[in-house]
Order: sequence, then structure tokens, then C-alpha cells
Amino acid sequence: MSITRPADNRPWNTHPFFSRPSREDASALAVLDVDELFAFGGDSGARGYSSQGDVLVSQTSDGVDLNRLWDDAAAAMSKWNQKRSSLAALVSYPTVNAADAIPQTLGGDHFEEASEFGEPTGLRAEPNATILGYDFTDYDLASRFTWKFLRSASAEQVRSVVNRAFESDNRLVTGSILRRLFDPAEKLNEVGHKVYGLYNGEDGMVPPSHAGQDFPAETSHYLVSGNAVLDPGDLVDAINAVRSKGFGTDGSSRLIVLCHPNEGEIISTFRAGIESGGVESKYDFIPSASAPAYLAAENVVGKVAPGEFGGLEVLGSYGPAWIVPSYYLPIGYVAVVATGGPNSNLNPVAFRQHPNAAYQGLRMIPGRDQRYPLTDSFFQRSFGTGVRYRGAACVVQVKEIGDYEAPAWDWK
Repeated sequence: MSITRPADNRPWNTHPFFSRPSREDASALAVLDVDELFAFGGDSGARGYSSQGDVLVSQTSDGVDLNRLWDDAAAAMSKWNQKRSSLAALVSYPTVNAADAIPQTLGGDHFEEASEFGEPTGLRAEPNATILGYDFTDYDLASRFTWKFLRSASAEQVRSVVNRAFESDNRLVTGSILRRLFDPAEKLNEVGHKVYGLYNGEDGMVPPSHAGQDFPAETSHYLVSGNAVLDPGDLVDAINAVRSKGFGTDGSSRLIVLCHPNEGEIISTFRAGIESGGVESKYDFIPSASAPAYLAAENVVGKVAPGEFGGLEVLGSYGPAWIVPSYYLPIGYVAVVATGGPNSNLNPVAFRQHPNAAYQGLRMIPGRDQRYPLTDSFFQRSFGTGVRYRGAACVVQVKEIGDYEAPAWDWK
């Protein structure tokens, strides 16, 4: 008695224990005697064990096709990459360059009185430019979808893993950009360019003169409050440090104060002419348009800050700056930043990606079995950061004595 062997649909090329038989071997095995079928082995056939990995899982426990889930995740990834974190976008500018030559002041050129025979002074490309480098690192995170998990999981469980990867990517990118802003440590990138923080007064780079002001070599944009609590003088000092370098003084950029909500509550108590933390406030804190209704003894004179800016909540204003609180920021630090808006080339931090667009953004890479790409898939992101305008921001650490120390904060 004999039986006909079913068509060979076995995924030979995807299983580590098997290889596809040759055409001659396959034809020889097309018809087998029953006795031969049960006695098949030895040197006459394939070796190895039939494993659980040979069972192909095509849908979740609630009947959702796995390839559909992969397509859904890929579509969500595309939208995710189109909209970076609002906080990161407000302080950064996307680039593919390893370094840029950037002048550290805005403007500075002047017309001169014309003469009948003389030649006017020519404009040079990037006058007084400084070469600023950006680092670059590859990151990845595995999903570890096994066929057993996918067999028993619901579609929502699979989507939850993808959502967790999105959240991790958001923290990684936003945290890396903010860490570069708050950390004065200098680095070298892979091509030997220096990667800077803000002016720190120790690396020999002196801010260029602006509006008739010259700055000493020890000028630093990393300040210590000298007080146990944030006071109005700390904010004014940081605002003046940025504006004196030519940033945040015209309509092309806006001064914002990035702080943890704890510091935001303290700032909301500042009133002009009244001492706070032993320092008299120069300005009033004015709640934004989205603030809860409140009673005031006097009417507000001037324009009230909007309820949001660049997709972020605006708590209110203090002098020329808008207060933008975020739980992404460490307690005990405030940063005054001149921003040109989301992803503006006036923003102080560069967000470097790979020149090849295929390697930009958060990528979801399929596993070994291309028919079921969710199995053993993983997520990958490559990027780097570096400060572009060293005078476009100023950070204050709230502490009584000592030098500035970067936040001991888990940015990732």
C-alpha cells in the first residue's frame, strides 16, 4: 500500500535545523510505502527534530491577522516620525550634518555711507562662524514576539508593546536633546569635531561682541542661584544672559522658560516690587489665556501669553518670557531658551540624523521570517545632538553654594 506525499510547503529555508531537499531527492520521496514512511530515517532522509517552531502562527488569539498588525504598526510609525515630541522640537533643529559652521550672533552687518568712487564693504558667508559638531549613536529595542506569544496574545496586547516602544523612543529623543542643553560637558564626534554645550567659561570660547557689548572669557550660561529656592533674580539673570547675545530680542524668536511644574508654581508667585526668596521681583507673573479664572485688583496691561505654544502648555509670562512647565524636566533647574518655533533653524540644539533617509526616524525592523515580520522584530533609532547657538539658552541650577552640576536625571 502506498500514499501520495502532500505538496512540500515546509519552510525549509527559514528553519535552522533543515535545508530544502534537492529536486532529485524530492521526486524520489514523492511516493512512499507506508512501512517506509514509518521507518524513514538513517542515511536516506532528512535529519533533525520537528520543533514547535515549525508551527506557523498567522493570527492572534482574537482572530486578527498578524500581517495586518504589522501594517498597522508601520503606518503608526510613519505618523510618529512626522511629529516629534513638542518639547524636543521647540529647542532643536533637524540636520544630517556631522558639524556646521554657525555664527554665534544674529545680525551684526551694517550699511556704510556710499562714496562716489569707493567700493562698499562686502558681505562674507557666515562671518565669525564657529564649527560646532554633533554626536551620533545607534539605539535599538527588541519586541521579542515569539510564535507562542502571538498564538495566545490578543491584538491589543501586541499593540501595547508597539505603544511602549513609541513611548520609549519619545523619552530617548526628548531626553537626549534636553540633556545636551543642561549638560556643559564637551565631547568629540566620530569625525573629530567638538560637540559643545552652552557657553561654560572654561573652554576658551568667548561670546562674540554684540550691540556694543564685549564679554569676558569666563562668561558662562550655566548659573547657580546662590539660594535654596528659585528667586526672581535668577530668572532675570538668565533672561539677560540670552538677550545680551542677541537672541530673543526680535520677532524671529521667542523666549521661553522651561521648568518642572514645581518651579512653575514658584514663578507664579512673583510680583513686581515684592520680595521672593529675599530678592525683589522686577516683573509680575501674568497667567496665560488658558489659566483658570481669577480676580485681580488691577487690570492687566499688555498682551497676555497664549494658552499653548508649539503644542505645549504655557503657564503664563514673566517679563519677556513665557513659562512652559514640563514633567520631562528635572526639579531644581530652569532653562531660558530663545526658540524660533518647532524645528526652527534658530533653535539652540541640533538633532542629527543619518544622511540616508532610510535610516532616519524610528524604524521597525522585521524578524527572520519575512512572512510573519512581527516574530522577533525590533525597533531602531539613530541620531545625535549638539548645541548650535551657545548663547541662545541659559540654565540655572537652584542651590545655595558650589559650582554648576548637570542634573542627575534619567533622561531615557
